[in-house]
Amino acid sequence: MTYQNPVYPQSFPDPFVLKYCGEYWAYCTATWSDGRWFGVLRSRNLVDWEAVGGALEPLPGAWPCQWAPEVSYLNGVFYLYYSLGNEATMHIRVATAAHPAGPFRDSGRILTSEPFTIDAHVFADDDGTRHLFYATDYLEHQYIGTGTARSKMLDPYTLELQSVPVTRARHDWQVYDPKRAEKGGVRWHTIEGSFVLKHKRRYYQMFSGGNWQNVSYGVSYALTDDINTQQEWQQVADGVQVRPILQTVPGTVIGPGHNSVVRGPDNRQLFCIYHRWDGGSSARVMAIDPLDWAGDRMLLLGPSFTPQPQPNGPTLIDFFDSSTEEGLTSPWQTVAGSWQTGACAVQQRAIGTLAEARMPLAMASFVCEVSLRASEAPSADTSASFGVSIKHGDADLLRVAIIPSAGRVAITSAHSLESHDFVLPETFASHAFHLLRIEVDGSLVHVALDDVLLRWQGQIKTTPTAVALQTNIMAAAFAGFAITHGWEELFLDHQLGQRGWRGAGWRSGDGISTNSAEATQLIKDAPAAPYELTINARIDQAAPDGLLAIIPATARNGDALHVTITRAGQGWALGYADLPTLEQHLLPASCDLSQFQQFRFRLHEGQLRVSWENHQICVIEGVTGAAAVGIFAKYATVALDMIRVTSCAVGG
Repeated sequence: MTYQNPVYPQSFPDPFVLKYCGEYWAYCTATWSDGRWFGVLRSRNLVDWEAVGGALEPLPGAWPCQWAPEVSYLNGVFYLYYSLGNEATMHIRVATAAHPAGPFRDSGRILTSEPFTIDAHVFADDDGTRHLFYATDYLEHQYIGTGTARSKMLDPYTLELQSVPVTRARHDWQVYDPKRAEKGGVRWHTIEGSFVLKHKRRYYQMFSGGNWQNVSYGVSYALTDDINTQQEWQQVADGVQVRPILQTVPGTVIGPGHNSVVRGPDNRQLFCIYHRWDGGSSARVMAIDPLDWAGDRMLLLGPSFTPQPQPNGPTLIDFFDSSTEEGLTSPWQTVAGSWQTGACAVQQRAIGTLAEARMPLAMASFVCEVSLRASEAPSADTSASFGVSIKHGDADLLRVAIIPSAGRVAITSAHSLESHDFVLPETFASHAFHLLRIEVDGSLVHVALDDVLLRWQGQIKTTPTAVALQTNIMAAAFAGFAITHGWEELFLDHQLGQRGWRGAGWRSGDGISTNSAEATQLIKDAPAAPYELTINARIDQAAPDGLLAIIPATARNGDALHVTITRAGQGWALGYADLPTLEQHLLPASCDLSQFQQFRFRLHEGQLRVSWENHQICVIEGVTGAAAVGIFAKYATVALDMIRVTSCAVGG
């Protein structure tokens, strides 16, 4: 299955997408057809969208400009941050709702004090602190114009008094107007539309720069190691040697910009959501493309304008749509309790002892996400809890239990025979949905609650066979349950064996490399086909007969398929044995393997599509899924930054 941009071909400028209970909610700059401000769309796959309505009733008075909504969810409340004014002067306000569709109600609170502030973006760091990024004017800066600032949030309605510049104009590609009449004829620059991500302990701020009518307009990024720095972040693109990662394609894609980023349906791959102008330059329409990293380099696989593989879906998913009193249906196994589905959730209503519903697993490595909440007022009983268990047979290998009356989370591991307690904030609302994410990779497990509220890493002692929803002496609800088979390896530590890697001669820890003169291999079990394998690799040194080989699948003769990368003159060639011939394909000249490059292998129905970043290199026919995937190197110094293999059983 494929999609083709734009995914929403009607006007939808400045798109922001929120994922909540497994569903996507998109918001845009517009007065919607129902007269409300800020259009709202809903989707379950990022491709097929339905209009919901407008989010916010217009405020009294004359407000000609309502711009760039972004919605942040916290503890049962949806906060809509937006810019309001007359274009010359703008301020940032916040409205609230109990549901992502609204209706939102303006709080009456203005967050910013500068004369011109737009494009609010909320970033939550690992320590739970929240920061508001926004665009404002810098009139005393060397390059006059709009840039971005950051201010720590004291609460959802209040900022620290002093903001800090993050990115201000530095390059010609950021010129909005060489003689802007509204600003007195000065050479005006524009940087706006912040979106911040954290990857391998570094912070990346994406931003739009320049004027959409110029071919140089696009999205770039800046980075820092310290979000609290008083210095401006390091910008990457100068527009000449290094171009923005998302830019106009003359005659095809005009003015792509103002982006947000969200996890895809498989809960692994990130997607960049942005607008671009339609063919008549009369409306900004919504588009999506995968976002990733190769080393420190942010990588956007777009702007695409031809059919693309549809975003991978999870291996198993349940939105609990169907209303039934009979309880959960196959493949769920109801062990105990009273389970009732409907209204996009499953309710466990029995107030007895332990209640449990299990979903079987077919692979030892997976990511599981589910939103969960209490269905009743907290009991005084400190054993009353709700949560998720990773099981082997009837035994709990790992149990994550939220205990509302005690204000804590207990993580119990059968491996260590210990319970790890985490105190929840006093403001924690157990009746609101919270996102629980559990990643199991070999014997290692990562647990996160609301991404930043709780983070824990531990071990399990044997292969899991099921994931279970559980309650104890209380009622609870669960929504948006999804499991994706596969794993993502970032090589941040030395525990490769515990995660199922097999091979010798590799040094790990903040990346992995080998300089063995002999042949060396590194492999790990893969999910059943179809799947997608993504590898970031760099070749630091290679003998004339040195090579890097990626093992993505099994060839038609039953042997492991080796896709080789070798020197070809001043460039590189990708090859594979397709008996009785050897197929070779020159990689584009811009493929610089002295820096990390990303290679993608998508296996579906006997076809292996091989890509370097957003360039398809070849299609290999007659291959099957491999029991293991990995890397082979010979007479070469090779470094790896990331390997990810993800089931793509849904969405093909």
